[in-house]
Amino acid sequence: MNRLPHPLWLTVSTICFVWLIRRVARRSSKLPLPPGPPKLPLIGNVHQIGGRRLWELCMEWSLKYNSDIIHLNMAGTSVVVLSSLQVAEALLDKRSSIYSDRPAMPMLELMEWDFLMASQRYGDKWRAQRRLFSQHFNVSASKAIKPRLTTAAHALLRRLLHSPDEFLAHLRLMAGEVIIPLTYGIPVQHVNDPYISLAEEAIKHGAQAAASGTFLVDFLPILKYVPAWMPGAGFQKVAQRGREYSHAMRNIAFEESKRRMNSGDILPSFTGDALRDIDAGDHSYDEDTVRDVAAIMYAAGADTTVSVLATFFLAMLANPDAQEKAQREIDEVGGDLSDFGDNREGMTYVSALVKEVLRWRPATPFAMPHSIIVEDEYSGYRIPAKSVVFPNVWAILHDGKVYGPDPSAFRPERFLCADGKLNTAVPDPQAGFGFGRRICPGRHLAEESIWIAVVSILAVFDIKKKPGVEPSYEYTQGILSEPLPFECDIRVRAGAQAEARARSLASM
Repeated sequence: MNRLPHPLWLTVSTICFVWLIRRVARRSSKLPLPPGPPKLPLIGNVHQIGGRRLWELCMEWSLKYNSDIIHLNMAGTSVVVLSSLQVAEALLDKRSSIYSDRPAMPMLELMEWDFLMASQRYGDKWRAQRRLFSQHFNVSASKAIKPRLTTAAHALLRRLLHSPDEFLAHLRLMAGEVIIPLTYGIPVQHVNDPYISLAEEAIKHGAQAAASGTFLVDFLPILKYVPAWMPGAGFQKVAQRGREYSHAMRNIAFEESKRRMNSGDILPSFTGDALRDIDAGDHSYDEDTVRDVAAIMYAAGADTTVSVLATFFLAMLANPDAQEKAQREIDEVGGDLSDFGDNREGMTYVSALVKEVLRWRPATPFAMPHSIIVEDEYSGYRIPAKSVVFPNVWAILHDGKVYGPDPSAFRPERFLCADGKLNTAVPDPQAGFGFGRRICPGRHLAEESIWIAVVSILAVFDIKKKPGVEPSYEYTQGILSEPLPFECDIRVRAGAQAEARARSLASM
């Protein structure tokens, strides 16, 4: 059989390919957008967003329109919200090659927080940051860091013994005691440590800018050129303050780390190791990348863990039965406080309880947005190119079809089989850590830190409501959601084992 000459074959193949792409594109362009609330001319759905928790509002729309993918128009920007694990994995995981970009975030850019890996556009700078981060915070590295996490958890217990009413401050100090020495080699001494205080204030500003729908400039980017003195340009003053914190987060601890490195007074740390590698001739990254990745670690370690552990305390107030079941399991496994980190497989109920804390009130209920680089089709719907795509983590983790009836209730048993073993058929609440190529590379460290803290606290203390005081169970709004300040009664548990553990803290 005669074959076409190579150049002619290539030409015919190219023509056929182009024809096929155009045919698919024409078909796609005729498909409907996903369902969603009615849109007004020019502003679309902007008027429906103000003052509402986006994750709850979008979940309501998803239920109303009986669709786990909905479409909004935000002043001309196409927005797609994904409200089930199935659709989030189908698009953000399995089609990550086209869903891994980030949309432009004008307010973050004005505040100069766009150095964060979580907000970086998908490109070489993001790859360099993630590669460097992953080298130091992968699964094996997180296991190697476990002794530091255990030491920090024990320090938390000692503080709870002496001043239990200040538990929220103690949680922040514990997070700082882990991440600041780990990142910069700088020891942390007390809750008013300047590096912890800086991180708290800086993250408040950064989270405010990252929260979708907070600033109109994110939907009308031309507004970023409006001078601060003009009426309605108050966001420019917010941006100025954000720039000051961004500069401080990136430089103050980093410069102190370099100073300590030069004087030989630095603890083993990411910054010290990375800078020594550069000095030794490693040119796979530069000092600016080290500085920015260190700031990313600094910021990430100071927020999510604190939010999750605060939710744990709140959940224990409302669910004493779950607390008692976890404590019984801990006592049955037995051992000293130092042993608990190695007994995770034997504490299935505690593991289920930690999973439920992450699911019940996710720290990031409306995750950072993705951006699709080309038009796509899913389930008969058209997803326009450059759409902003949000995984609605709240809706995903409160899906009764996945996590069983009454998803608003705190019930660790949903992650267990009848025989008490972990039910592998129920998905882990990983949605809070992101999807696809954008999944949080520090999740292993965060999970390990949370688990060790929870099991250590329950081994020693009872967490109860104060007489006559009912928590509000209200949370902040923003990209990071945490409980509003609340009170609880924290006391050493009755019983020989718990009392012996409490006494042992003095010698640790």
